[in-house]
Amino acid sequence: MNRGKIVMPISKLREHPYADVLCYPKFTLEELERRIFELKNLGITAIEFAGEKSISTVRVLGKGYVGVVVIAHAKRGKVALKIRRTDAGRKGMQHEAEMLKKANTLGIGPPLLGVTRNFLLMKFIEGKLLPEWLNSLKGDKKIVKTRISFVLRTLLIQCWQMDKAGLDHGELSHAPKHIIVDIEDIPYIVDFETASVNRRPSNLTSLCQYLFISSSVTEKIFKNLGKVDRGVVIKALRDYKKCFSKENFEKVLWACRLGDKKGLDKVT
Repeated sequence: MNRGKIVMPISKLREHPYADVLCYPKFTLEELERRIFELKNLGITAIEFAGEKSISTVRVLGKGYVGVVVIAHAKRGKVALKIRRTDAGRKGMQHEAEMLKKANTLGIGPPLLGVTRNFLLMKFIEGKLLPEWLNSLKGDKKIVKTRISFVLRTLLIQCWQMDKAGLDHGELSHAPKHIIVDIEDIPYIVDFETASVNRRPSNLTSLCQYLFISSSVTEKIFKNLGKVDRGVVIKALRDYKKCFSKENFEKVLWACRLGDKKGLDKVT
C-alpha cells in the first residue's frame, strides 16, 4: 500500500483505485459521474488521499458505517470531506448536516461548509484524536495538567450546552473516535451522523463515564489531574440528569476536578 499522501485533481478521480473511494464499497460508473458532478458543485478541485485508514491501495482519514472521510482541496484551502458510502443506511447527508449546523450555532463541532446528497463538507481540523493527544503530552507536569484541564473542561461545557439545547450526539461513550484536539489545544466534537433532537440528551453523562469512570484514558487523566472519587462523580451525574442546571453542572465539574472558583459566569 502507498504510505505517502496522494493529491489527485477531480479530472483524475475516474481512475482506479481513486474512483473506488468515491464509490465505496460498490462502484458503478453512473454513481461515479453523479458524485464527480456534486464535487464540482461544492467547489472541490482535488482530493488528498492520506491518513491512518485505507481503501484499496490508498489512504483515507476515516472509514465508518455511513461514510469515508478524506481531505479535499478547494479555493478556501484544505477542507474535510465526508463521502456517503454506497451501502449506507441513510439516503443522504442532509440529516448529519442539520445536526452539525445546530451544533455550530452553539460553537461546537467543525464548521459546516456545504452538503449534497453524497457529500458533507466541513472545516479541516488538523490535530489528534483525544487518546493520541493525551499520550503525546510531555514536559513540565504543571503545564501538562493545565492543558488537560483546559481541554476536558471545554469538552464538558460543550456537552452541557448540547444537553441544554436538546441535541444528543449519541456516540460520546465512544469518545476516542469522536473528539479531535487541534494544534492549539482546542477540542472539537465530530461526527454527528447519529445525533438527534428527538431523544433526551446524555452528552455529559456519556463523556464523563468515558473520561472518569472506566476507559483507556481514565488512568492517564488520573495520573495528571489526580484521582477522582467515582462515587461522587456518579452522584453528581445522577443529580444532573434530573435537571441540566448550572448548579448541577458545576457540581459535576468539581467532582471531576475541573471546577473553577470563577464559576461559569461567561458561559451561557
